[in-house]
Amino acid sequence: MYDLELINVIKEIKKQKSKRVCIQLPDGLKEKALEIVNFIEKNTNAKCLIWLGTCYGACDIPNINNIDLLVQFGHSKFNA
Repeated sequence: MYDLELINVIKEIKKQKSKRVCIQLPDGLKEKALEIVNFIEKNTNAKCLIWLGTCYGACDIPNINNIDLLVQFGHSKFNA
């Protein structure tokens, strides 16, 4: 089981006042996508998009317009 630190995600969304959030997950976590989105949308005013394309790490940023925040989940801790 992974600690997705969703409380920290919620804090960041609120801090940045994000309204449209893109969630990017590696293949192994995509089965949790709806659970993650439901939690975020329940606890913020943001609407979430789920990136279902491939993901090869933190440098693999999807080209999506009209989002306020990109949240990338992975298997290792990475601070930008």
